[in-house]
Amino acid sequence: MADTMGNHRMKGTQREIWLIRHGETAWSRLGKHTGRTDVPLTEHGREQARALQPLLAGQHFDLVLSSPLQRAVETCRLAGLGERMQPEPLLLEWDYGLYEGRTSAEMRAEMPGWTIWDAPMPQGETLEALQQRVERLIERLEKETGRIALFAHGHVLRVLAGVWMAGQARLGAHLLLDTAAVGVLGYEHEQRAIARWNLRPEPGL
Repeated sequence: MADTMGNHRMKGTQREIWLIRHGETAWSRLGKHTGRTDVPLTEHGREQARALQPLLAGQHFDLVLSSPLQRAVETCRLAGLGERMQPEPLLLEWDYGLYEGRTSAEMRAEMPGWTIWDAPMPQGETLEALQQRVERLIERLEKETGRIALFAHGHVLRVLAGVWMAGQARLGAHLLLDTAAVGVLGYEHEQRAIARWNLRPEPGL
């Protein structure tokens, strides 16, 4: 992975957005929906974050933003970009309301066919509200140039990619993103595009 990404500065009005999901937590390992609960990384999650160092050190980032939650902030720090990190509340994970801490399997036992993408969100954030939040973030990012790193969470980053490429948060349902994995948003000519997705450091990095 590191050999194919290139190490160069973006020129002129070019823009490239790197989406970096935080490392493993105890809740992510169990498949629990983890929105605003501020759980820490596991030791494996910290190892995953450190494994990102060779990849990210080979890039010039003009801006580094992170969700304020500790699992994202610690991933950013262990990946080597903590000194440049600015907190960005728009990168907070989806607020799952009453679904917080529950797994999809638990929800489907009560409501067959349940998915987070189609269900109401009691006491939480609707998908439409999440899309509006992500759209505000994209407005900010489009005022920037160069290479931008965003450290955040699985669902908000998947929604960001769906809105980026097609204006549809629901497309995030089709974009799996592992812990400590990377996606890159950019352009195909003038069209927004996903350049790379769900990339992880090669073994041994």
